[in-house]
Amino acid sequence: MCQLLRAFPGWEAIKTTRGHYRSCGKDSEACCVSHLLGEEPLIRSGRAETYEAGKDTGRYWDAGASNVHWLIATENQVDKGIHKALEGVRAQGVFVEGNSFSQFIQTDYFVMVRRSGLSTIKGSAKACMARVSSVFIFDNDDNQAKDILVKEVNNDCPVFSQPSFHMLISHLRSAIAERSLN
Repeated sequence: MCQLLRAFPGWEAIKTTRGHYRSCGKDSEACCVSHLLGEEPLIRSGRAETYEAGKDTGRYWDAGASNVHWLIATENQVDKGIHKALEGVRAQGVFVEGNSFSQFIQTDYFVMVRRSGLSTIKGSAKACMARVSSVFIFDNDDNQAKDILVKEVNNDCPVFSQPSFHMLISHLRSAIAERSLN
């Protein structure tokens, strides 16, 4: 996501965190968001509310995001929360971290990010593959990951890796330009 933010100056970022009420078995000190969950999804926006060095939201700011929104929601609040977070976006574009949001909104372009060397694709990722525009393998062993994608999902979207990141950017820019013509 940080590479994308650097390539698209002025764009915003949304970090999604699906929480739970300590159902993970972690104690309250180890579960980082359970104390933030309530009846409604929580959206934190702006540097004062979202910047923390070493955390994803801090990295998004450091990469050049013009604003960062942090959606904290239970599984059942993601739909309402993602819509609420998108209402706060003022930039030309926004990158949204995560996959779960895609079942509730129509994306203009959906980059699925994954590591190579994984022997399977998570069920939640498989469920949204039909909506994926491209896949980015963020480490360099893209051959094995390409093979897994071909075996596990029926989506012939382009697959990019670190060495071809510039091609992902070109593909995304072309999709944006095409959409603006329509």
